[in-house]
Amino acid sequence: MKYVIVIGDGMADNPVPELGGMTPLEYARKPVMDGLAMKGELGSVRTIPEGVAPGSDTAILSVFGYDPRKYFSGRSPLEAAGSGVSLEEGDVSYRCNMVALEDGDVPYRRKKILSHSGGSIEGESSVALMQSLLADKRFQKLAEKNRMAFHLNPSFRHIAVQKGADIKGLVAIPPHDHLGEEVGGLLPAGCPAASGINEMMELAHQILDKHPINEGRRAEGKLPANGIWIWAEGSAIALPDFREKYHKDGFVMSAVPLVWGIGALVGLRYMTVPGATGELDTDFEGKTDGVLEGLAAGADFALLHIEAPDECTHNGDTKGKIQAIEWLDSRCVSRLTQGLDKLGEGFRLLILSDHKTLTSNRGHDGEPVPYLLYDSRKNLGGGLAYTEANGAKGPYLDEGWRLIGHLFEEW
Repeated sequence: MKYVIVIGDGMADNPVPELGGMTPLEYARKPVMDGLAMKGELGSVRTIPEGVAPGSDTAILSVFGYDPRKYFSGRSPLEAAGSGVSLEEGDVSYRCNMVALEDGDVPYRRKKILSHSGGSIEGESSVALMQSLLADKRFQKLAEKNRMAFHLNPSFRHIAVQKGADIKGLVAIPPHDHLGEEVGGLLPAGCPAASGINEMMELAHQILDKHPINEGRRAEGKLPANGIWIWAEGSAIALPDFREKYHKDGFVMSAVPLVWGIGALVGLRYMTVPGATGELDTDFEGKTDGVLEGLAAGADFALLHIEAPDECTHNGDTKGKIQAIEWLDSRCVSRLTQGLDKLGEGFRLLILSDHKTLTSNRGHDGEPVPYLLYDSRKNLGGGLAYTEANGAKGPYLDEGWRLIGHLFEEW
């Protein structure tokens, strides 16, 4: 028996006026997922407990079967684990985004955040910009003063680790939830460590703003990656072993360190493929084939994570979000189900959005999301297409971390 989870990150949404009052999930052509929903169980699940900040960190912990109210200590430690960064006692880990700040002759604090991903900057350029920043003696001096070290990833997502910092009371805001807003009202605050972080972020903008890579991006009509944003603070975390908890061995396939990190911390293997970008141009087929190869080699569980719907929404690209959902259907779920059929074993497939990402404000939302559970051995009688409204007509699970137990037929 094979068990597979497919996460379309942020694909759930609210009705969009420009789409005739439909959600992107309703508007998109997705005959494969709709066909599975007709024969499967369609319901809704709260992956993010009420009162917990909405994000992929808390939501995907729930999807893996870990209650974020009990196990969440910050996003960055999860990503650090996925990036091979070891945290020692007393270390604080942060996410360091490349961001695009508004051009123009205005003070730093009055500039708006235009993109949480440096205009979807390519990994090679992101690393080159960070290397230039870390080579600058002014920035080196500040980093040493704040006991901060940076670990680079080939994307807009980098990791910063601070030694011996007291971050009690720190408020560090996710940039993707405040696009179009001025920097000044969003800067880290709440404890002495915040002032050092803010000083580094402001200096980074001065250094990066006129960098040749960013001048080239502007000439090409792209947003510059002319700033960094330090957030998602947390300390080292330990999670119960997945194999002992659920008696399943397997792996995760993703393009983002967050998902790799959760997999690593629970004792699962984590994989990617060369064409996995976390954007709309990701290699849907390559990731799917990797999942099928791993299952054929003996794994009984796989989690496949597709980041593209979320990134398109953050970028204000509704057309891209719809395309991402359609490609998830035609290039991923279709290929996956055909491949699972060829393995000659029964399988159960859970498809869901980890959280809503709203077209209206380009931010995350913690309301329940629709899930689709398909069992190749029997017709579960859903009878409806896979949408938010139809999910709300089926079973509702308030404790999202329990949903994986349903996939594994524990209840």
